[in-house]
Amino acid sequence: MIDKEKIVRIVTDKLSASAHYIVDVSVEQGNRIVVEIDGDEAVGIDDCADLSRYIEANLDRETEDYELEVGSAGLTSPFKTMRQYVKNIGNAIELTLKSGAKQTGVLKTVDEAGLTLGVEKQIKPEGAKCKIKVEEEESYTFDEIKYAKYILKFK
Repeated sequence: MIDKEKIVRIVTDKLSASAHYIVDVSVEQGNRIVVEIDGDEAVGIDDCADLSRYIEANLDRETEDYELEVGSAGLTSPFKTMRQYVKNIGNAIELTLKSGAKQTGVLKTVDEAGLTLGVEKQIKPEGAKCKIKVEEEESYTFDEIKYAKYILKFK
């Protein structure tokens, strides 16, 4: 079986000089290698094809047969790395908490412990006739979060 760490080293070597980074690498049953990348800017099909060729050039098909799939993290796929959270500061995201609750808001800050969302709420001030929109900041630890993902909005 092909060693996952070997694939990670190969991919890291190739991406070290680019704006792209590893999101996930898995080596599944039957030597099916799946590499998922993301970038500070868009990841194109040419980027994936180039990385695929580089990986193939650094593996020996004579030693072990394998299937290789290289792709970009989907636009609405759950975040898997800290760098994806940092990339999305200022964007609308959806959190699914381990409790099952969902929360949407603008990602304000992120650190090793968790994140802060700017959540828009409707409140009725005392003595007012109508509700007004206010933004409140809510903090969540990564222990509370099942997953987070970017919200695609069309204007």
